[in-house]
Amino acid sequence: MTMRQNLIAVLSEGEIAEIDAELAHVPIPAGAAIDALKIVQAHRGWISDESLKAIAQHLGMSAAELDGIATFYTLIFRRPVGEKVILLCNSVTCWMKGCDSLQQNISDQLGIGMGETTADNAYTLLPMTCLGACDKAPVLMIGDDLHEDVDPQSVAQLFQPGAEEQ
Repeated sequence: MTMRQNLIAVLSEGEIAEIDAELAHVPIPAGAAIDALKIVQAHRGWISDESLKAIAQHLGMSAAELDGIATFYTLIFRRPVGEKVILLCNSVTCWMKGCDSLQQNISDQLGIGMGETTADNAYTLLPMTCLGACDKAPVLMIGDDLHEDVDPQSVAQLFQPGAEEQ
């Protein structure tokens, strides 16, 4: 099996094409490492060991080098996550404004702890050091949506059926 065939056995043609498009914009392939990880994650939801090795091979890097990059960045997921990731800010400001009690409310409502995924694979709850909205603390993100000035009542409403359509 050629190197290209081996790569295609793990990554899709579309993923490879998107990575190659990013490679055209950088002087060395390793410069596209983060973008390559984000591309594969966008297609698969997370970066498996097999995917990481294939990406590293395509970029001419070792898997250990690429894993160092992947694990440094909070939003590159190295294990499966739910359809929507809940990022609960636990910075000093959010902590002072009660993020611990919000975490407990979310955990009680969804039946998961920090770092866990709901049984229906709908949500994964993860800590985030800062979401950059300290003036609106406490804050959290659900998928791409930032929720500011969150309190126990608004948390209860966020996870009601049909809440995404509101």
